[in-house]
Amino acid sequence: MFPITSRYYNIKTAQHETPDGKQIVYLRRRFIPPPERFALLFEHVVTEGERLDNITFKYMGDPEQFWRICDANAVLRPEELTETTGRSIRITMPAGIPATPNA
Repeated sequence: MFPITSRYYNIKTAQHETPDGKQIVYLRRRFIPPPERFALLFEHVVTEGERLDNITFKYMGDPEQFWRICDANAVLRPEELTETTGRSIRITMPAGIPATPNA
């Protein structure tokens, strides 16, 4: 249903039946993995005017993967990561994949 690069890949669907018998299909809730499941690769310090999509492209090559950085930093609002100049953002491997030291 969703591409492998989507945050919704592998999220199961469920159905709800309305009182009039209509079936509504929806995605089940997605839980953000705990931060300790992410192996740190880099820390990026936010500079004035930076945008998360540009940061994501710099490290991951795909600005649409911003959600991976959000997950690794335990934030729900993406703009929270770049609101404060000087904030350190964790750039990590995907959840559950170990990093190779000194690679």
